[in-house]
Amino acid sequence: MTIRSFVLRQGRITSGQERALAEHWPRYGLDVDENLRVDAASLFGDARELILEIGFGNGESFVQMAEAAPQQGFIGIEVHRPGVGHALVLAAAAGIDNLRVIRHDAVAIIRDHVPDGALNRVQIYFPDPWPKARHHKRRIVQRAFTDLIWRKLRAGGEIHCATDWKNYAEWMRDVFAGDPKWQNLGGADGFAPCPDWRPQTKFERRGERLGHSVWDLRYRKTET
Repeated sequence: MTIRSFVLRQGRITSGQERALAEHWPRYGLDVDENLRVDAASLFGDARELILEIGFGNGESFVQMAEAAPQQGFIGIEVHRPGVGHALVLAAAAGIDNLRVIRHDAVAIIRDHVPDGALNRVQIYFPDPWPKARHHKRRIVQRAFTDLIWRKLRAGGEIHCATDWKNYAEWMRDVFAGDPKWQNLGGADGFAPCPDWRPQTKFERRGERLGHSVWDLRYRKTET
C-alpha cells in the first residue's frame, strides 16, 4: 500500500505545545520501533475496547471522547507536531490515562503495528479532501485502505468517517457501497446521523455558522 494522504506542513508550534511534548510525551506518546504493538493488552494491560483515530488535528474532540469514555482506550495518530503538542496539553489538563498518541504515518502504523482484529472502531474525521480530480488518488479512503481497516477491526467493529466536502462524502460512500464486507449503518442515501460520541470541533461549529454541511458515514465490518 502506497497511499500518501497528507502533506507534512511546517506549522508554527507554541512554547506551551513544545513544553507539553517534552513533559507529557513519556506519559502519552508511543515511539515507533519494531517493538511497538498497538492493542489493548499491550497499551492498557486489559481487554478494553480500542478506538483508533486517524488525523486528530489539534486533539480537541479526540481528548473529549477519551475523557467521556474512561473504560475505553483511545489511540490517536497525527503527523503534525503542533497538533500533537496541543493534544498533550489537553490530555494532561484533563488528567486522563486512557489515551495514547503516535506521530507517524497512519497507514504504516496500522499495517505494521496493529494486530488483526485488535480495534473496535476506527475514526477518520475531516481528512484532507484533495479536491482536485488529479489528486483524488491521494485520498485516504480507497479500497486498499478499507481492506486494511477491515482486517484490523474485530468482528462487528466499525469505521466512522465525517467530512464537510460533499464530493468526498459521495466518494467514500461509493467506496464502501461497492464492498460486501461492510454493512451501512446510515440511511438509504449512505449517510448517518452524527453519533453522540463525536463532539463537534470549533472548525465544524464555525462551518455550520457559515452554512456548511457535514456528512457522517458509519460502516460495520461483516464476515465474508
